[in-house]
Amino acid sequence: MAKPAEGAATSAETTGKILDAAQALFLRDGYAGVNLDRIAKSAGVARQTLYNRFGSKESVFRSMVDRHWSKLQTGRVDDLVDGVPRSAEAVLRRFAQAILAFVGETDQVGFIRLVVAESRRLPWIAEEFYRAGKEPLLKALVGQLDRLAADGLIECRSTELAAHQFFGLLQEVTLWPQVMGVGEFVTNLPPADEIVEESVATFMARYAPFAG
Repeated sequence: MAKPAEGAATSAETTGKILDAAQALFLRDGYAGVNLDRIAKSAGVARQTLYNRFGSKESVFRSMVDRHWSKLQTGRVDDLVDGVPRSAEAVLRRFAQAILAFVGETDQVGFIRLVVAESRRLPWIAEEFYRAGKEPLLKALVGQLDRLAADGLIECRSTELAAHQFFGLLQEVTLWPQVMGVGEFVTNLPPADEIVEESVATFMARYAPFAG
């Protein structure tokens, strides 16, 4: 396999350093507390280099959010059920496992805190965060639920409502206690596999096909 050109590798490395620095600063100091000078200094690049690459603080922020969500989408959403047996439980289990892994492996909690803090003053931040990640994830699950319903594997009048409910089953236990900093719940979370299985079982108790 041919190696990438040195210039391309260097460019990607520089972009990565800039977005790493931007993420640390935005999550710590909020959107208003960060400017291009601070990002450039933290990344160890010239301000002009950063400006030439992104053009504005907003563009840096949007790129940072896109990169964050890409860690979930790459190989987890687009092909989430590739090779999985055609059962509702298997499809739901794969989605749940991917979401819990994403929350555990990334600073999703920090991003949500940032979005909540900034969205009243800057609504586009919440819109961007939803567009880049939650919306395609929701659509992917709705698409799978539509197929399951068409195959008679679930009985569901509104797959979009059902998708929101399934995410709620997972996030109420794994995500929101951390976002709110409720220590007693965070330190006593059930094991991830138990959360997954109970969420799937609860969902199927409501949406399993009618017998008879």
